[in-house]
Amino acid sequence: MIILKSPHEIECIRKASKLTADTLSLLVEKAKPGITTLELDTIAEEYIRSHGGEPSCKGYYGYPATICASINDEVVHGIPNAHRKLKNGDVISIDLVSSVNGYHGDSCVTIPIGKVKPQVMKLLKVTEESLFKGIEQAVVGNRVGDISHAVQTYCEKFGFGVVRDFVGHGLGREMHEDPQIPNYGPAGHGPLLKPGMVLCIEPMITMGTYEVHVLDDDWTAVTRDGKPAAHFEHTVVVTENGPEILTMRDEPRLIK
Repeated sequence: MIILKSPHEIECIRKASKLTADTLSLLVEKAKPGITTLELDTIAEEYIRSHGGEPSCKGYYGYPATICASINDEVVHGIPNAHRKLKNGDVISIDLVSSVNGYHGDSCVTIPIGKVKPQVMKLLKVTEESLFKGIEQAVVGNRVGDISHAVQTYCEKFGFGVVRDFVGHGLGREMHEDPQIPNYGPAGHGPLLKPGMVLCIEPMITMGTYEVHVLDDDWTAVTRDGKPAAHFEHTVVVTENGPEILTMRDEPRLIK
């Protein structure tokens, strides 16, 4: 069931989304060669808690950390680790959800570490741009499939793979609500977009095959061919005046 949010609920989600955005901005600054993913996780948790929030992912179905930290061929749900140091040429996707007074805000960025290969930077740029292509379609009267189609057609134009196994979602008091928002599929299909819908749009795009598999930790999803992946996400509310991005950071685009 899709829950349309009241103006009060949207304001609550806005507060959580601002905290998520500010935390991600801090992590972008801190993500440098030599830092461990567990250190990034600690920074995130301390920042969220010190600003009146809760880390939504911690304990979610037993997930052990505040952030998902997915490096290179890891697509989503990489678990922070004290022994995993970032190195020059890596890319790390940091997916973060924080909650304030019971409402969530969800966002993700893929950060280049040091000097990254040009073709990998292209993957990041196209993935981030596809997020905004999808958001452009989040208007009253469109359907979820219009978002999906915009993401897929943009990324496939560059020869990149569009992950099928993980999708975007609604958001509110629950971290995952209806509707599901795939990053692929035909335009004009799926639920009708209405004012008050809060959506997490999150392209997960690969350098090669779209096929993934989950490692033995039961969380980390990696590309089947070992090629890099990128993941960008915003929390968006559908309004009569068009989409509003609730998790927008001070720097709107990470990849220049």
